[in-house]
Amino acid sequence: MTTTRITTANGPAPEADLAELARLTGTWRVEGGAEGTVTFRWAEGGFFLIQEVELEQYGERIIGFEVIGRRKPFGAEKPDAEITSRFHDNHGNTLDYVYETEGDTLIIWGGEKGSPAHYRGTFSPDGRTVTGGWTHPGGGGYTSTMTRVDTPAS
Repeated sequence: MTTTRITTANGPAPEADLAELARLTGTWRVEGGAEGTVTFRWAEGGFFLIQEVELEQYGERIIGFEVIGRRKPFGAEKPDAEITSRFHDNHGNTLDYVYETEGDTLIIWGGEKGSPAHYRGTFSPDGRTVTGGWTHPGGGGYTSTMTRVDTPAS
C-alpha cells in the first residue's frame, strides 16, 4: 500500500485519517450499479479531496462533483472530527456523506455515520481496484467495482 504524504508550507497538515483517502487520487472506471468514471484530486493544501463524477445510473446521466474533508464552521477553532462531504449533481441534488477507512476498507455513509444507506468497499492489495457495494434501506442496493485507469502523481 502506498500512501501519499500531504504537507503544507504555511500551516498544519491534515490528520492521518484524511490522508488515508490519498489512495483514491486518480481516475477510476466504475462498473456495476453505476457505470462511468470518477476522478479524485486534492485541493490546494490537502485538506479537501475533490471527486468529479461522470456516471450513468438507472438510465440517467449523472455529472457532478463532491468536496470531501472536515467541516470547520465559521469562527470554529478546530474542524469537526468526522470526514464529511457534499455531492452536487446536474439534477440539482446535494447529498451529504460521511467517509471513513478501516485498513483496506472504505466506508461511505449516506447522510450520517451509521445510516442504513452506505457503501463498503475493499481495496485490492495492489490498490488498483476497489470492490464493494451500496446498501440501501429496505434491502436495496448494488455492487460496484472501481478500477484505476491511471497512476496518480506522488
